[in-house]
Amino acid sequence: MAPLFSNKRGTNQRFDVNLSILFTELPLLERPAAAAAAGFTAVELWWPWIETPTPEQAELDALKKALDDAGTQLVGLNFYAGALPGPDRGALSIPGEESDRFRANIEVAADFAASVGCKALNALYGNRVEGADPQVQDALALENLVLAARAADRVGAILLVETLNKPESPLYPLVSAPAAIEVIDKVNAATGLGNAKFLLDIYHLSMNGENVAEVIEAYADKTGHVQIADNPGRGAPGTGSLPLEELLDQLSKAGYDGWVGLVYKAADAAASFEWLPAEARAAR
Repeated sequence: MAPLFSNKRGTNQRFDVNLSILFTELPLLERPAAAAAAGFTAVELWWPWIETPTPEQAELDALKKALDDAGTQLVGLNFYAGALPGPDRGALSIPGEESDRFRANIEVAADFAASVGCKALNALYGNRVEGADPQVQDALALENLVLAARAADRVGAILLVETLNKPESPLYPLVSAPAAIEVIDKVNAATGLGNAKFLLDIYHLSMNGENVAEVIEAYADKTGHVQIADNPGRGAPGTGSLPLEELLDQLSKAGYDGWVGLVYKAADAAASFEWLPAEARAAR
């Protein structure tokens, strides 16, 4: 595949590789080196230990060492989100054990982020639960997001809130940009910190049928992180029909200079980056 992004435009963006969806054929601790071998120096992760919000310190230390040894900077990390990949879409709005697990994870995730210089922590909202009052779930979510925002602020990070897409996440309530922005505004009003930001995932927005250009125009100033995949198929740029180069160019012109996470599916991750010139892959 020829590069889709011209050298000139490619260098206007800062790209990172999501190691929870790419290079998953490798053990977790080998993925940072694989990303580095492909030319990238920045990576992001969903919470890697789906079975526990509080892994042993040795596991945290091993991941830090893998990142350091590869020369890769972690630029985004999810808080504990349940079984992801899997049926779950977060834990913070789910009453009972899952909410407790999220709370147990908050300081662990924040401290790990601080140890590796990660400045963005993503808090997935969680699915609607049969038999639970949505208003009760939303009140619990706000409580937990406020705690997460304060923990993020303690380590100099932002808190991200993400829109997912209804076809793939039918029980997730934040399936439009305005729905996520409403939650972000409530968190910022409650904390006074202003560090809750929008995770703008172009693939999810397009799957919801939103006009992505209009979303960028409306919310670029509230955006703290961007993720991309093509649509249909959630593959690499150029495998679908989204005008990703134009949309990222629009984001740049709107003042967004943060990271663009590559969160797409590829059978061969190393071979999937041909759309991006090699000189545009390393962090700047």
